[in-house]
Amino acid sequence: MKKKTLILGATTNPQRYAYLAAQRLTQHGHPIVNVGIKSGEVAGVPIEQPETIHSDIDTITLYVGTANQQAYYDYILKTNPKRIIFNPGTENPELESLAKEKGMEAIVACTLVMLSTGQY
Repeated sequence: MKKKTLILGATTNPQRYAYLAAQRLTQHGHPIVNVGIKSGEVAGVPIEQPETIHSDIDTITLYVGTANQQAYYDYILKTNPKRIIFNPGTENPELESLAKEKGMEAIVACTLVMLSTGQY
């Protein structure tokens, strides 16, 4: 099943895990929405600012460090995904709790590992 995924912290830097996630998600057939602070495009999809609320997102995969996440809480919660993946370095008990209160699944995991092991 294809899961539309919003990559929060998308970047055009090929050295970053968010970039690799965009590539691998599209290779596995999952449609993506790139959201970040820089402009550009990754895996053929433009990076947009966190302004438009997408109502059809299955998964948000986080690549924004814990210290910088609070500015995105409203955006994440209004997007209302089925699940949020907290990649290494993005673990945040406060956001996990807010997500669970709204009925979202909060997973501390690595998107790249989940894709490579068929657990995505």
